[in-house]
Amino acid sequence: MLTAPYGTWPSPVDAALAAAHDGQPEWVGFVGDEVWWTEPRPGEGGRRALVRRTNQGTEETVLPAPWNVRNRVVEYGGRPWTGEVYDGRPLIVFTHLADQRLYRYEPGGEPRPLTPLSPVGAGLRWAEPHLDLERGEVWCVLEEFTGDGPGDVRRVLAAVPLDGSAAEDRSAVRELTDGRSRFVTGPRVSPDGRRAAWLAWDHPRMPWEGTELLVGEIGVDGVLHAVHTVAGGPREAIAQAEWSADGGLLYTSDRGGWWNLYRDGTPLCPREEEFAGPLWRPGLRWFAPLDSGLIAVVHGRGSTGLGILDAVSGEIVDAAGPWTEFAGTLAAHGGRVVAVGAGPRTGYEVVELDTVTGRARAVGARHRDAVDPAYYPEPRIRTFTGEDGREVHAHVYPPHHPARTAPDGEAPPYVIWAHGGPTSRVPPVLDLAIAYFTSRGIGVAEVNYGGSTGYGRAYRERLRERWGVVDVEDCAAVARALAEEGTADPARLAVRGGSAGGWTAAASLTTTDVYACGTIVYPVLDLATWGPGETHDFESRYLESLVGPLAEVPARYAERSPTSHADRLTVPFLLLQGLDDVICPPAQCERFLARIAGRGVPHAYLTFAGEGHGFRRAETMVRALEAEMSLYAQVFGLDVPDVPRLELHP
Repeated sequence: MLTAPYGTWPSPVDAALAAAHDGQPEWVGFVGDEVWWTEPRPGEGGRRALVRRTNQGTEETVLPAPWNVRNRVVEYGGRPWTGEVYDGRPLIVFTHLADQRLYRYEPGGEPRPLTPLSPVGAGLRWAEPHLDLERGEVWCVLEEFTGDGPGDVRRVLAAVPLDGSAAEDRSAVRELTDGRSRFVTGPRVSPDGRRAAWLAWDHPRMPWEGTELLVGEIGVDGVLHAVHTVAGGPREAIAQAEWSADGGLLYTSDRGGWWNLYRDGTPLCPREEEFAGPLWRPGLRWFAPLDSGLIAVVHGRGSTGLGILDAVSGEIVDAAGPWTEFAGTLAAHGGRVVAVGAGPRTGYEVVELDTVTGRARAVGARHRDAVDPAYYPEPRIRTFTGEDGREVHAHVYPPHHPARTAPDGEAPPYVIWAHGGPTSRVPPVLDLAIAYFTSRGIGVAEVNYGGSTGYGRAYRERLRERWGVVDVEDCAAVARALAEEGTADPARLAVRGGSAGGWTAAASLTTTDVYACGTIVYPVLDLATWGPGETHDFESRYLESLVGPLAEVPARYAERSPTSHADRLTVPFLLLQGLDDVICPPAQCERFLARIAGRGVPHAYLTFAGEGHGFRRAETMVRALEAEMSLYAQVFGLDVPDVPRLELHP
């Protein structure tokens, strides 16, 4: 074991390796007996590829580049594909990112458009497709822009002909709902084909604050009649609904303080655990009913497991394996369940559970160690004490190297990571971006600050009207605690975050003296302008719950905004921004930079053409990660000759 200062250890985990393993498989499903999913391709311009696992056990990419199986419904995108076996071969319907059209595809042929382009605003977008082969249609969510502004939009359930007759004719698309709800999720059709269920909500609510579960009768004309509310309301968030094989309506509701599972209004397994999560994208699925009456569930408190729920006894048997976290994507077929799972030493992979044998195994996007696992970070799940004695959940990743140790008495630098959302959560799973730092001798602490999901509605609502306060305090509490216990060097603490985490990082730098520097990625910085007209429709009223109604508390918007307090910023920082970002547009960064101009604060502002909200291209991620490392090296006094030097300008 060699001795070297923290932050200077040599590591095989470079930025290119971390970028190549960024992202995870998503949107799993069955097509006949085959498992299909989408997965990221950072080296191919960040596209999402559609992948199938054949019955012979091989993986095949279904569509070559430049086909990109994604959509921009609510900008974050919803489920982009569906498929069934028809006339002995797969029939696939998917959305393509470049033009947002729905396409029909049968292997061996070419994709054929099913929907038209629109010259109005951001056009026509589609999500959560559901095949209705009997009617020759695909039912889905239609997001239609009616003008050029981000709020000029309507959303309805719609039926698109599979014969291509709507490819040039918008009028050939049948609308199934009347557009009275601002937001809708895709329809779930009952086993007898007589009813459809979906979720709806309206501004200013976000879907984790209050949604309604609607059910309508499907008439012989294929139109929804007698639509009525079954559950939900302004203070009850229904996150998912499905039909059981015998026609029962299953759904997750947080009416008891936790997202629990219900059947026709009756709780099936009441626990202080979450059986769902925040509905950031239409089509997320945390449970899947099986034909046997059992229910596959993703559940847990903090971390999540994959289990099989006996709806009669309320008992759950969890799948065994290295996975300690499962994403909100599930599918079931016969006695098989497919999910996406990861663990501290395993990246996200497609996992299949055989409910008959109880065996779980990785069947797609399998984790393969890109480096010796001895370089992987080792998380410590901890609970800290924050302001007013409140609990703060975090995952602490100490510096870790199999052949290096630091000199006696030296405390390591640490970076506090604030997740996005802010109504979200970070799980303790393998992330090579974290390993990039920890294997070099820089610790990382991911903070699930108040407002995070996974710990019940009360914890989630700690941030209500206190964004920029609770999140900042909780991150600072973790940083200070690590310093006080000797885990971290108090003079070498940094904060970083993206999106809402970028807000927390910027607010932390302008309102506390805890950090020596920070990395701010595609952030919200100015509350007074981030809202209707500047950001996208989905989050345009989000601040009413996070901060308060602007008309009632205008001073609070200025008081909380990092842009308003740019004069307090005295430490170096790095600002990273995608130029195509419509959620947190570059104007947010530009206003912030204008306020610090001429003040002599060392900083760098890197922008990336072709990148939106969330970097997807390998070259972007490499540049961003190396720039961040260079910032810390310069501020913390580290010798890192293998990392390009970031120019900091006053």
